[in-house]
Amino acid sequence: MKNSNENYRTIKDISFEGERPLFHTGELSLDNVTFLTGESALKHCHDIVAANCNFYGRYPIWHNENVKVEKSVFHDDARAAMWYVRNLSLCDVRIDAPKTLREIDGVTLRNVIVTNGPETLWKCRNVDLHDVKADGAEYIFMNCSDIRIDNLVLHGKYSFQYARNIEINNSQLFTKDAFWHAENITVRNSLVSGEYLGWHSHNLRLINCHISGTQPLCYCHNLILENCTMDADADLAFEYSTVNATINGAVTSIKNPAGGYIKADTIEEIILDEYCLNPGKTEIVHNN
Repeated sequence: MKNSNENYRTIKDISFEGERPLFHTGELSLDNVTFLTGESALKHCHDIVAANCNFYGRYPIWHNENVKVEKSVFHDDARAAMWYVRNLSLCDVRIDAPKTLREIDGVTLRNVIVTNGPETLWKCRNVDLHDVKADGAEYIFMNCSDIRIDNLVLHGKYSFQYARNIEINNSQLFTKDAFWHAENITVRNSLVSGEYLGWHSHNLRLINCHISGTQPLCYCHNLILENCTMDADADLAFEYSTVNATINGAVTSIKNPAGGYIKADTIEEIILDEYCLNPGKTEIVHNN
């Protein structure tokens, strides 16, 4: 992104509609511009700054480089709004359209609200989120890499599947099937709520987190929990996982861990059935 837009051509207080109204343009400053029905308003563009804009047409920002959007809205019909972009920044933006933000290298979101988030943030690299809310977010962050997050409130399903190199801080994640097949994840000071958390993950580390939802953290490789707590509904935990866990308070039940160390204040039930892969290979320490 260029440091200054002083020499950019300004387009202000105008509406566009139809196909590709600003196709293959660059060094533009857009202020209070409305993109009505049509497709691909800003396609194959570069060095764009858009403020106080409204996007209604489909595919408005595709195959672009160096785009900054501020105080703007992507409305319901602006589906698949931002794909194939290099260096994209969104600040004070509302996204009401589905399937936004795909195959982007270098994306920053600050104070962004996503109200309709299915299939959002797919195959993106170098992702930086601060103060973001996402609702209806099914399959968000699919196949993304190098993700840094602070203060995300997420409601959805199947988040972070096949993602890798993830750091999450100070967040609330209400999401079923989070982190499936994901790699190299650290979550700190966060609430993680949802069924079947972290299955088949590699190198998942939870620090100062509260975990809820049935059958969490099963089939994990190199799972680490530090100073975490578990809700009463987080039962049947750790099946076939290799784990190193320190848990404050009670654990409802642990089932068939594959190896490692688990310490908790109390564990209500330990299940080692005939199908356990490595019975006795996990050291379990508790006070009851």
